[in-house]
Amino acid sequence: MGKPQPPGDLGALVALFLRLGATAFGGPAVHIALMREEVVRRRRWLTDQEFLDLLGATNLIPGPNSTEMAIHIGYVRAGYWGLLAAGASFILPAFLLVLALAWAYVRWGSLPEVGMAFYGAKPVMVAIVAHALWGLGRTAFKDRPVALIALLGLVLNLLGVHELVLLLAGGIGTMLVRRVGAGGTALALLPGVAALPAAAPTSFSLGTLFWVFLKIGAVLFGSGYVLLAFLRADLVERLRWMTLAQLLDAVAVGQITPGPVFTTATFIGYLLGGLAGAVVATVGIFLPAFGFVAATHPFVPRLRRSAWAAAFLDGVNAVSWALMAAVTWYLARASLVDLPTALLALVSGLALFRTNLNPAVLLVMGAVAGILIRSL
Repeated sequence: MGKPQPPGDLGALVALFLRLGATAFGGPAVHIALMREEVVRRRRWLTDQEFLDLLGATNLIPGPNSTEMAIHIGYVRAGYWGLLAAGASFILPAFLLVLALAWAYVRWGSLPEVGMAFYGAKPVMVAIVAHALWGLGRTAFKDRPVALIALLGLVLNLLGVHELVLLLAGGIGTMLVRRVGAGGTALALLPGVAALPAAAPTSFSLGTLFWVFLKIGAVLFGSGYVLLAFLRADLVERLRWMTLAQLLDAVAVGQITPGPVFTTATFIGYLLGGLAGAVVATVGIFLPAFGFVAATHPFVPRLRRSAWAAAFLDGVNAVSWALMAAVTWYLARASLVDLPTALLALVSGLALFRTNLNPAVLLVMGAVAGILIRSL
């Protein structure tokens, strides 16, 4: 992966991640696909192998995956200043947009209508992730054992096995098969967490709000639905600061706005503590990501140089591909609901495979098409 580039790349990093943060709809899988398009195919800042190694390392630490990928890429280009610039630039547009929606929600008690635009944008998201899966798969599947591990990881994830269990099992399994010749791995499901008992309401404080989101950012693996489970346990059941309906509205805003899904924290913070609450919650949930990437990034190239570690990383990369494939399946089921959406996905896929059209442009075109179709 080489030495970080000089700080002269800061301007390019800020411009790129501000744009991605303002236009990257669809969740972490789509964000990562868009980042690959920009930094591997268009700018050639990284090779597919380097990008996959960063993705594998990202999947092994808790926190928002796409934001951590932005932070990793920033470190590669411009060291620690790049790490801060890329991460903050990716978060800032979503923070401002969610803040505006939270203000509207508090004032009017409802969210702006975006259903028509997302009707057309979601099929394009499916095509973007499928295109990225095709490119990354050709790099990730180095041999038959790795391909089989990816297939097994996909099946087990669709059956509900936790992402971290699969990532570790995939890495250890590949390492054993390559270096020892062992026949396979054993996977175990962790028992579920019991429901929390009812608790008395707790007085609101910015300090407690910061601690809640710092803790979530430091330990959370998995999708936005896992985030919902953590938030429900802390904010609805334990602290009694929100109703479940308010929490679902907050998570919906994080899903429908561009940039990191974790800006759900911004919405919740504003509802509970105004502008100060929005800032405190946002900083709390994203702060661990910067620390984790700064601590782990220097070891990624060393992992690739070690035969044992490289085998482990190849297995993690294969399972990372499988997790993206599982997300694509769920996204397709939710997005391709009729003939127009299926045609939008097909046309977008053809455009991605046959032209160099920017995926962000396709997303905007899909949103416009959705509005036109639903308006007829």
